[in-house]
This record gives sequence, C-alpha cells and structure tokens, in this order.
Amino acid sequence: MALTVGMQAPDFTLPSTTGKHFTLSQHMKGKACILYFYPKDFTAGCTKEACGFRDAFSFFRNMDIDILGISADTVSSHQKFKEKYDLPFELLADVNRKVAKSYQAILPLIGTVRRITYLLGKDHKIAAVYENLFGAEKHVQEMVETIKNK
Repeated sequence: MALTVGMQAPDFTLPSTTGKHFTLSQHMKGKACILYFYPKDFTAGCTKEACGFRDAFSFFRNMDIDILGISADTVSSHQKFKEKYDLPFELLADVNRKVAKSYQAILPLIGTVRRITYLLGKDHKIAAVYENLFGAEKHVQEMVETIKNK
C-alpha cells in the first residue's frame, strides 16, 4: 500500500548522479517534485518510464517541478543509464532500499523496489500517487494529467 495524499513525505538523503548526496528537505526546499521509484536500470519498462519522463521534462520544468528517479541500483549504474538515455534529471541510489521502504515502494516477499510515483507539493506533502508495476509509460501520463487538472 502506497503512502496517501496529504501525508508528509519522509525526508531522506541518498547518493546522486551529480556525485554528491541529495537531501530532499535541503535540495527541494519550497519546491514541488516528482519522486518515481522503479525496479532496475536498463530493463525495458524502466527504460520506457525514464525516457517518458525525459520526453515530458520541459512540461514539468515549465510547471517548476523537478523529477527524481530512485532505485536500488548503484550510482555507477545510474550514471551509465542516465548517459545512455540522455536523462536530464537526477537518479538517486537507494542501495539498501531504506528510502523505498519508507515510501512503501517495496514488493512484499520479493523485496525489490516497485514502480510507484509520488507528486510532492512545495510543502513536501503528497499531492498525488500513482502505482502500476507493468504500465511504466502510464506513470508519466498520470502525473501530466494530474498537474494539468490541479
């Protein structure tokens, strides 16, 4: 079960593809953002999802909403993934899955990161949630529609 709309998003610090550590409360202070959790770099669904966010990047930028991708892959894997697909946003390495757990983004029994997307408002309260393990491209569409309708 995902975190729900209206809840305060858990704060976290993770290594980033910038080479520095990213802290939600510090780096996104007073800014809305999308946190999308995904299972694995270079897999078909995750590549579709990342490229979908890349292709819609200007829409989110125009709305002053940053995008952050989070999986259990290493920073090194993320950097290769980001470079190969020309991703204009940061990817964060949640290798021990602590952040995914705090966002209810772990598949029970398997323990892998599941596909779930959160829209956080400027106050970092959850404004929207979308879960769909198999419809990777739907995550981008859902966030665009949600933002257009707010």
